[in-house]
Amino acid sequence: MRDEISRLLVSRMNIIYPPYVDPQFQTLFERIHSPRVCIDNDTCRDCTLVKVDSANKHGLLLEMVQVLTDLDLVISKSYVSSDGGWLMDVFHVTDQLGRKLTDEGLIRFIQQAVEARREEDAKEVRTCLGRIVGAKLPAQYTVFEMTGTDRPGLLSEISAVLKDMNCNVVSAHLWTHNARMACIAFVTDCTTSKPITDLERLDLLRDQLCNVLRINNGCRDERRAVRAMVLSRLTHAERRLHQMMFEDKDYEGVGGADDRKKQDGVGTTVSIDHCQERSYSVVTVLSRDRPKLLFDTVVTLTDMKYVVFHAAISSKGSLAIQEYFVRHMDGCTLNTESEKRRVVKCLEAAIERRNTQGLRLDVRTYDRIGLLTDITRVFRENGLMVTRAEVSTSGDSVSDTFFVTDSSGNDIDYETIDRIRQEIGNVEVITSCNLVKRSNSTANGNGQERPSFFSIGNLLWSQLERFSGNFGSIKS
Repeated sequence: MRDEISRLLVSRMNIIYPPYVDPQFQTLFERIHSPRVCIDNDTCRDCTLVKVDSANKHGLLLEMVQVLTDLDLVISKSYVSSDGGWLMDVFHVTDQLGRKLTDEGLIRFIQQAVEARREEDAKEVRTCLGRIVGAKLPAQYTVFEMTGTDRPGLLSEISAVLKDMNCNVVSAHLWTHNARMACIAFVTDCTTSKPITDLERLDLLRDQLCNVLRINNGCRDERRAVRAMVLSRLTHAERRLHQMMFEDKDYEGVGGADDRKKQDGVGTTVSIDHCQERSYSVVTVLSRDRPKLLFDTVVTLTDMKYVVFHAAISSKGSLAIQEYFVRHMDGCTLNTESEKRRVVKCLEAAIERRNTQGLRLDVRTYDRIGLLTDITRVFRENGLMVTRAEVSTSGDSVSDTFFVTDSSGNDIDYETIDRIRQEIGNVEVITSCNLVKRSNSTANGNGQERPSFFSIGNLLWSQLERFSGNFGSIKS
């Protein structure tokens, strides 16, 4: 007994307890040096410079890009540098009409949305495209997240189940890629306008939605998932869709990028090299320029746990070129071929998810229970397939955008468009056969070609001192 006690005492003496560090102290540096945003309309003649100066924090670059793209702004160039624990980002920004940012409400919204120390939350603001950003949804709502195999009429069946279960769809987002589908629906109870919290009812809803997602041919390899939760704040739907499709491994599918390359003459190419001098992995992305391209790339790198230390984003004509100097959060570079292939596949998939083909239909009308069900039923009865959808409600108004093709993925004819207009009823339906060519990442708002892209690997280190000096005095 005495020997056993002695062994226990010796073992305890050999235990080394790490020192306790107060979590508040760990974040002290970030709180003292919280992000500061400067809006500069004087330096450049044709654009506004949005400058961010902050202690380095993982995800801050994504946060800034997310704010600008949500406001429908065009980022024509971007430079990122975050070595030595300090981050400095510069974005060359205009609105969709190529104008500088002069609206004081918009400028204040950008600053309040990024800066950590603010007296009040950012209020809602109207973008240059007329969308309201920052609008308050109900205080709470139930959100359903669904992934599964895509097929014609799927959105119609999902909305019909929600309507039959007395659910009102406040907002919904659907993406399709490589025969996979991801959908987020924000709903409330039709009777109370409150979130659905009854567990039995939620279980029944999940079962019904799972049945809708089931493949009719009973394929053993089918993957589907339905998740329900009650939230008190609005999650960022587009980032969540990227995460859902990544978890669903849509990047393992085939076909999307190669087919578009044949049609457009420009595909998506991702290459990864090693910067020996600074021990970075250099990720270069070449693709067709389009809206929110920068967001789609940065969100993928961030959620895959890669840290962007330096970056340069620009364009040449319709070609967007992005160059990132990255390491994994553990400090390692991309050393194995399998890891490189995975990053290449994930970035290509993230870019192609939003390159949706099909006719764009914008529906503007007054809100009512079951509206989404009626619209998507018309699509289904006319043999149309929804490849992407964004449904939003603001007060009594509804603003819905759908991208539709026929069941084979081909464009639909004008007769079908007229029939859809008549069957949907007393609503405004705006059709657009071509996607917007301006980009929220690299395109010039005036449609003019920007200066050709340069390699940050060659110029960054010699230009960093001059680049840093351009920040000047930034007021919080």
